[in-house]
Amino acid sequence: MKSVRESELKPIEEYRSVLKMLARRHIGTQWRRHLDDSDIVQTAMLEAYQGEEEFRGTTIEEQFAWLRQILANTVKDSVRRLKTAKRDVFREVDVDQAIRGSSIRIEQSFSDPQSSPSQKAERREQFSQLASALMEIPENQREAIELFYLDDCSIKEVAEQLSRSTDAVSGLIHRGLKNLRLAMQNEASRSNYAFLSRMKHDF
Repeated sequence: MKSVRESELKPIEEYRSVLKMLARRHIGTQWRRHLDDSDIVQTAMLEAYQGEEEFRGTTIEEQFAWLRQILANTVKDSVRRLKTAKRDVFREVDVDQAIRGSSIRIEQSFSDPQSSPSQKAERREQFSQLASALMEIPENQREAIELFYLDDCSIKEVAEQLSRSTDAVSGLIHRGLKNLRLAMQNEASRSNYAFLSRMKHDF
């Protein structure tokens, strides 16, 4: 029979999709060509598995915060190694500041003090399903959607980060949302499309 602690926590593997989304936001476009989000998440998850016995949290919120911290440290370590190898390329980049700012809106969605425990749980589930669905659409469309909705960039800012025209970015977002709808076939998943839209205005 499971202990209370075990029953309240989720298997670490169930966080993979959300951690990959967070990793992409942490890495940002400036490091995308040099770092792979899948490799970073795998490294972070291996560290989590190795330290699972030492984790003393009892809630999903504490577990997710613990995993986010491991992921952030993994990204910082990877970027610092990259900066050491390519000093001229990354001389001006403040790693800590970039990571702190990259996904604050996402993390706020899980820790909003105005939300009830059931609302927080619903948001976590919606975000997990949304993260999985985003992995099914083309990378350039996913990046445009994440920058626009999750990082709250304007179309112009997305265009600058992706080195594309504003018309091209608008097209990527339009096609990406169309493909995202197709990836969300059941009723529970379709509610997550509305969740994505709300994030543009809630924070």
